[in-house]
Amino acid sequence: MDHLVIGAASLEQGVDFVKEKFGVDMPYGGAHLKMGTHNHLMQLGNSTFLEIIAINRDIEKPSSPRWYGLDDPFIQQKLSIEPTLLTWVVNTDNINGLMAQASFSIGKAELISRGELSWYFGLPQDGRLLAGGMLPYAIEWQADTHPAKNMSSLDCHLEQVEIYHPYPKWLNNHLKSIGAHELVEVKESTTDASPHIIATINTPIGMRKLSNQTDKL
Repeated sequence: MDHLVIGAASLEQGVDFVKEKFGVDMPYGGAHLKMGTHNHLMQLGNSTFLEIIAINRDIEKPSSPRWYGLDDPFIQQKLSIEPTLLTWVVNTDNINGLMAQASFSIGKAELISRGELSWYFGLPQDGRLLAGGMLPYAIEWQADTHPAKNMSSLDCHLEQVEIYHPYPKWLNNHLKSIGAHELVEVKESTTDASPHIIATINTPIGMRKLSNQTDKL
């Protein structure tokens, strides 16, 4: 597990959301010129972190769709109401090998940078969330140590990630193809519930849950 991604209509909205939910003030990260986005970051462990990401209206719109489905009108409408957990990202030291063994399409490995950091990231051409955010994106950092080690530690720690899906075996098989099945707990959702993720995070104000469900937790 590399990181969890919270989408927001603006960084200010996302920071306020996390402050209310976790009792911490996440610091600014930087801008992704290639993706037309910017973010705030904090540690969730030595090699895991939380990202708030939003469209950066102050820079030129990219020539291809932004990542994490941020150009999707449905997602934009959802984020205008409240920030939400969009998806998760797994770390690999061989992104091309991971993509070759994956039983689902992760996209194309693109080189992205933010400040002095650079990494390869699996990007679908249309910028969509993979399986609505239930399947992870893949990242390969171009650094000797994981960037999370240099991010602010605000006493928040990731405890568990659960994914509820009407076809848990299907989802689990895809996760097994990239060796990610042990990073999350896949459970069968009820027939009237849409697929969703719930991340449990230990914060300075107690255990809190982060989700992409419409109803607040």
